[in-house]
Amino acid sequence: MGGFRHTWLEARRVFVRMLSSGGAASVSRDVLVDALDPAKRLCKLIISCRKASALQHELDHSGIRVTPEVAECVLERLDNAGMLAYRFFEWARRQKRGGCAHTVRSFHTVVASLAKIRQYQLMWDVVAVMRKEGVANVETFGIIMRKYARAQKFDEAVYTFNVMEKYGVAPNLAAFNSLLSALCKSKNVRRAQEIFDKMNNRFTPDAKTYSILLEGWGRAPNLPNMREVYSEMLDAGCQPDIVTYGIMVDALCKTRRVEEAVRVVQDMSSRGCQPTTFIYSVLVHTYGVEMRIEDAVATFLDMEKDGIVPDVVVYNALVTAFCKVKKFDNAFRLMDDMEGHGITSNSRTWNIILNNLITHGKDDEAYRVFRSMIKRCQPDSGTYTMMIKMFCENDKIEMALKVWRYMGLKQFLPSMHTFSVLINGMCDKGEVNQACVLLEDMIEKGIRPPGSTFGKLRQLLLKEGRKDVLDFLVEKMNILIQEPLFD
Repeated sequence: MGGFRHTWLEARRVFVRMLSSGGAASVSRDVLVDALDPAKRLCKLIISCRKASALQHELDHSGIRVTPEVAECVLERLDNAGMLAYRFFEWARRQKRGGCAHTVRSFHTVVASLAKIRQYQLMWDVVAVMRKEGVANVETFGIIMRKYARAQKFDEAVYTFNVMEKYGVAPNLAAFNSLLSALCKSKNVRRAQEIFDKMNNRFTPDAKTYSILLEGWGRAPNLPNMREVYSEMLDAGCQPDIVTYGIMVDALCKTRRVEEAVRVVQDMSSRGCQPTTFIYSVLVHTYGVEMRIEDAVATFLDMEKDGIVPDVVVYNALVTAFCKVKKFDNAFRLMDDMEGHGITSNSRTWNIILNNLITHGKDDEAYRVFRSMIKRCQPDSGTYTMMIKMFCENDKIEMALKVWRYMGLKQFLPSMHTFSVLINGMCDKGEVNQACVLLEDMIEKGIRPPGSTFGKLRQLLLKEGRKDVLDFLVEKMNILIQEPLFD
């Protein structure tokens, strides 16, 4: 109750202050909403804090009492900045009067955020806290396995599976499937197959297990091995389901065997297994890649004729097809059709159009589309990175900075790629001071710069005889990149 009272009084002070400076008409609804939303206030405070060392002091004096729900919301918004997320997580946990009892979802968000920036020792420290509180589960280790595999740390992913019991979680079929999936999605299906062959007696594989391997071989691509796993699946008495069929269709389409994929769809229909929107989206997308726009449209219409209601994924596939053949007017009309059917376009829809406009040198139109987008849809990290890169490559740094500032106003945390694109643009323009400020900000937010970006700025600083600045940045980098292995 005390936390709510403090928040309400803060909102009231904002209201009175604004009334005294210009009347009720000047009251900003957004400011009042921010004042009443503790998660938004905390995110604003954390993101605007320039020095990591000052963050705890700022949080201590914020007067905001953090509930588990508020903490969960803040951590999800900070998932691109692992160290900021971790510092807030620890601060909330150690608040006076008992601290904040984090939800399992909050724990998982922090684990994933730390893994993303390769702070593995801190990640395992969080898992140790989860063990102590009895909240670690199979999903916890699934997240870690995926992150390790994505970083090409396959031995560590297997290690994670093997130490589950040490953390009070018994490995089961779901965990086994998570390990196989992590390896397959990171393009190491051979290792996954080896593990499956050694351990399938320990767990009884189900349709999901086989589907994971099918997808892995399909992405390789290795159709003979995929077909072998499919035969083994049937021999084991596991019948193909809609997921299995979807994987087969996707694999065939990726290897440009679209006619064979269509036969699989016809076969599944004859068996009474109705194709999903995902399967139709794969076919539409493949026709689009092959610039067979008539077939893409026909497949979309066939889906509607069969009584399957299209979703945003299928629409996005058809938008891609139109963009591939430079029919942008058709793509925009399709977006109107989506809205007419009550389907909201997402950032992926807009990014497809933006990417193709930029690819075809239509930069002015891309910027107009971006301005339309921000009125109707929340841009994602890919959107901002694309636009900033476009302006940097066209020697329009001021426009790139305009997009950057807009992103800041929206309290959207830049990703590593977004930071890197702007820093590289600054370096190419010779704006070394601004590049240094951005790099320091990046490091303060716990985001590690790629070697190529840091190397480019390093060369410029050495060329200008500014080794003192370089030494300062190197010292900050060394603190950030400490990567002790798990124990």
